[in-house]
Amino acid sequence: MKRFAALFTALDQTTKTNAKVDALADYFSTAPVEDRLWTMALLSGRRPKRTVTATRLREWAAEVSGIPLWLFEESYPIVGDLAETIALVLPEPRNASDRTLGDWIGEIRALSALPDEDRKTRVLAAWDALPKIERFVFNKLITGGFRMGVSQKLMTRALSRATGVEEPELAHRLMGDWSPDRTTFDALVLTPDPGSDLSKPYPFYLAYQLDDPVETLGDPSDWAAEHKWDGIRGQLILRGGQHFAWSRGEELMTDRFPELATLTDFLPDGTVLDGEVLAWDSATELPMSFNALQKRIGRKTVPKALLAGAPVILRAYDLLEHEGADIRALPFSERRARLHALAEAVPDDMPLRLSPLLDFDTWGSLAATREASRAIGAEGVMLKRLDSPYRDGRRKGDWWKWKVDPLTIDAVMIYAQSGHGRRANLFTDFTFAVWEGEALVPFTKAYSGLTDAEFRSITAWVRKNTLERYGPVRAVKPHHVFEIAFEGIQQSTRHKSGVALRFPRMARWRTDKPASEANTMEDLRAMLAAYG
Repeated sequence: MKRFAALFTALDQTTKTNAKVDALADYFSTAPVEDRLWTMALLSGRRPKRTVTATRLREWAAEVSGIPLWLFEESYPIVGDLAETIALVLPEPRNASDRTLGDWIGEIRALSALPDEDRKTRVLAAWDALPKIERFVFNKLITGGFRMGVSQKLMTRALSRATGVEEPELAHRLMGDWSPDRTTFDALVLTPDPGSDLSKPYPFYLAYQLDDPVETLGDPSDWAAEHKWDGIRGQLILRGGQHFAWSRGEELMTDRFPELATLTDFLPDGTVLDGEVLAWDSATELPMSFNALQKRIGRKTVPKALLAGAPVILRAYDLLEHEGADIRALPFSERRARLHALAEAVPDDMPLRLSPLLDFDTWGSLAATREASRAIGAEGVMLKRLDSPYRDGRRKGDWWKWKVDPLTIDAVMIYAQSGHGRRANLFTDFTFAVWEGEALVPFTKAYSGLTDAEFRSITAWVRKNTLERYGPVRAVKPHHVFEIAFEGIQQSTRHKSGVALRFPRMARWRTDKPASEANTMEDLRAMLAAYG
């Protein structure tokens, strides 16, 4: 645990990529093998589940520290992090421990089977044996919320340096449904068995947003274009007579989309498709709103009514494995030709559609197609160089997403809440409203889009203009107007306004506009009618 806490400190104290890679590479070269495996699991989102509630941890920490619970509760929002608050208020440890990270994770996981009093005894003993930084890490692990601010790409780069295995190969080895309980560092990283996990997906190739003029990409004839669809990016894997569906976030979602099982009858074994899972209206041959798809995302079993009301398809746009061979190194044009040939053998009533390539000979004609994207349920267009391989992670140069401009509306800030972590002392989470007659109706929340300087400025204003407090939330004078940008709008029965926005964020602070000139519910309903 000491070595892992030192790694955490080194990563937390720098924003420089090379310094983070150096620290990780050194750790992967010297740490115990079991700890390396658990560190890889933690950095790739495979965290132990919460075994003690936050309520219990707060109560126990206040008791051990000899402070009233109300004082602990007042301290928590100032620090901004429960694990750090506990580590700060606890007295100095009276004991010492040289247990490894793997040992402590085993201890934490064992807590779930214990009665409450025994859990308390174990947690207090751990606090009494760990210094401040190690306590903080322990607390993060026990609450199930551990994050280290390091991307999997950086971890893979460091692991490659420590082991000598090439990055793209490592990225593929670390995909799929693995855990430290079912594998070893050697089996996963050094000498993996290619046939050990038929479900293993490939690392997803991610595009950058195109912010420069599209003409900077050169000759249009070097590029293919297709629409950017608003669904769940996924891979469909057919191997060993089975099928598996994976999301971009490495979540196995096979059971949530049982319709895709029918494709095993028409696509050959050893096929891996990359595409977008969409809720699909077969009458119009257009995607339904993301809201329709969202109803299925959180379910492990899907009732018949939902299967009928929001059927899904895979909108395929790349072929990664063909007849059992990894073909990612082939040019996009060749992979696409093979995909087209496979798709032609699939009947029209099956849940597979090709993402059609767009016909354009000038950037101007493609720009016109892009502008009409929302009318068919797309977010814009994707640009892919015809000779590009399918790479791993987010890479610049060969793939670009050229999204349509976001929808915007001017709204009044009516509630504010402080942030977390380094922004714990700033108000960063806001609720916004629009006018309906003389009343302001809340319709969305947003917490991103402003600079640190703007957050500091609005924080000072909130403190001076608070009207009421509701726990951590402050009602403020309806004075400031913000332009809210969002990608889509849907009808919602969960919200008082009747609408829900997709990816809302603050585009700018409208200091030039009084609250009386903010938009109205009528404006939102018009957007809903046009784009919902």
